[in-house]
Amino acid sequence: MSTPAANTEGPRKHRPYVPETMEMKELTFRAIFLGLILTVVLGAANAYLGLRAGITIAATYPAAVIAMAVLRAWKGTLLEENIARTAGSIGEGIAAGAIFTLPAFVLAGAWPNFWSFDSYWKSTALIMVGSVLGVLFISLVRRVMVEDPELPFPESVAASEIHKAGQRGAQAAKYLFWNIGVGGIVYILGSFGLFAAGKDFYFAVGTLGRSQVRLGLAGSKNIVATGAVSTFAAPSVSPAYLGVGYIIGLRLASIQFAGGVLAWGLMVPLLMYFMGPQLKQYLPADTPDNWTTMAISVWKFVVRPIAVGGMLVGAAFTLFKMGKSLTAGLGKALGDLRQTAAQRAQLSRTEQYMGSKAVFGLIAITFVVMCVLYVRLTGLFWPAILAAVVMLLVGFFFATVSGNLVGFIGSSNNPISGLTLSTLLIAALLMVSLGVSGKSGVLAVLSVAAVVCVSSAVAGELLQDFKVGYILGGTPRKIQVAELIAVVVASLVMYFPLALLNNSFGFGSRELAAPQAGLMATLAVGVVGGDMPWPLVVVGIFMGIGMIMMQVRSPMLVAVGMYLPFETTFAIFLGGVFRALGDSLANRRGFNPAQRARVENAGVLTASGLIVGESLMGLVWAGIVAIAKVKNWTIPQIFNHPSYFAGLAVMVGLALLMIRIPLSSAGDPSEPAPPVGMM
Repeated sequence: MSTPAANTEGPRKHRPYVPETMEMKELTFRAIFLGLILTVVLGAANAYLGLRAGITIAATYPAAVIAMAVLRAWKGTLLEENIARTAGSIGEGIAAGAIFTLPAFVLAGAWPNFWSFDSYWKSTALIMVGSVLGVLFISLVRRVMVEDPELPFPESVAASEIHKAGQRGAQAAKYLFWNIGVGGIVYILGSFGLFAAGKDFYFAVGTLGRSQVRLGLAGSKNIVATGAVSTFAAPSVSPAYLGVGYIIGLRLASIQFAGGVLAWGLMVPLLMYFMGPQLKQYLPADTPDNWTTMAISVWKFVVRPIAVGGMLVGAAFTLFKMGKSLTAGLGKALGDLRQTAAQRAQLSRTEQYMGSKAVFGLIAITFVVMCVLYVRLTGLFWPAILAAVVMLLVGFFFATVSGNLVGFIGSSNNPISGLTLSTLLIAALLMVSLGVSGKSGVLAVLSVAAVVCVSSAVAGELLQDFKVGYILGGTPRKIQVAELIAVVVASLVMYFPLALLNNSFGFGSRELAAPQAGLMATLAVGVVGGDMPWPLVVVGIFMGIGMIMMQVRSPMLVAVGMYLPFETTFAIFLGGVFRALGDSLANRRGFNPAQRARVENAGVLTASGLIVGESLMGLVWAGIVAIAKVKNWTIPQIFNHPSYFAGLAVMVGLALLMIRIPLSSAGDPSEPAPPVGMM
């Protein structure tokens, strides 16, 4: 491809990298085939990561690097690479929507199991309806949002620069592929017992039961305490958690870890100290009389509902802050729908996209399918139809919200769970007002939440892809076709990694905390069934309000940190520390902006490789565990009692890897700056 001509039409005229008059292979079989493989693999990896850590990361960077590396070997074009990356990255959006809601059906008891054809078709139908609607919703507002100069699209700009980076593609692929191998090897060695990936410990003062400690306070009566305890955990030796912390940075990782410290360092020991054995009446009847188990139960059944209240406030606060920009964006989008057929006929190749009539027609067909699906799932008629109408209206609004958020902060930081929480509460209150309760009401609420969650996640991811195509000179209509094919394929297969993970570890377990899904289940059952621990939720609401008043950057992130296992947030925090150390060393060495940009890009690709490597190997390990259960095999272990000190040595090695590799990529200070803004 020849170098694009210089822009002679003024700075306000957008000139794509591939001129609109240039014909180039784009929507080809090999590009779609590669994209479908990537969307399945990266979607499954993100499903694993999200269920474990409650966080997903943008798949657009690894998809761009892999697509570029593979298609260059096949003599592919730049626009083919873009199509492959577009199709390959959408799996992350579908995974995010699926993991936040589908496990909630199991955790809420609405579905008896998650390993049957009945579960498969229900899950697949919900995902497919939501993902198709996400593509169609964002197609209505694509043009006005992509061309909005106030939306910086940081991840889209970085992904487009990866495609344009030329000879840097081989170097980027090296960082990614080597660390995929490292992440996978470290995870599997820990699983086979070469080292301990984690370790629990607890602090106790006093004894549980008969003995009591009397504390005399000046000017007051003696207070009788039975002791205080809290169970802590050492950070997990997890390449994925460390990689997540590296990507989100020390500040956000610290905020999330603060939630874990607040839960285990303050709330649990405080409750144990003042209530001790009396807590048993608020815990499950089978809770054993020992410090550790009771502390964990206090966290699950008392602290977590408080975290739910904090998450609700965080979600509401996020939407409130976006109010003005969202109103303006929707006004522009609706105005763009008045475009005439004559105006559309004059559009160039880079402005060709599905007409509004086609999009509205497909939305109508999908709505009918959704109504049938809701009636079939809930066993209700008019409440199900009303739920579908609510989903359509709320879904379009939140799809636009999601797109706006991606334009500002990228898909990695898109608070999809917050949008879904708002939807779930609307649907739950609607069911209660209609007098619907029990299992049918819970099914209706979760079904609405599932479709909105998937559609919002897909809409944000697709708008990001549209922006990359806008920069590179892709054809929007071909991007839409690629996305529709990809979401259908991803919807058909996304159930299998979820079912495999649940069958091996169980949703809500320590290995698969599934915090967002647990929250959805708690709210759906609590609101519809009238069994919500509202006093604890209200405490969390006031805690969230207090954090807002203290100007905490993300009350939602603090609440999620309270909800996640301590070892998870601890490891993510260490990943942020490793990045901060690398940045500090880069500053000490006096790197110029070009060198710092190369260090940043190499670091993000290194961390992404570690995440993808562990995630993929985690799915392999889940398969091994599932087969062992069926065959009644015992999985061999290298050491029966592996050492956590060996695990710490592995973590030190990962720290050196994540710090030294980016620093070694700084290059010559006289070299031009590579693309910046991958965060």
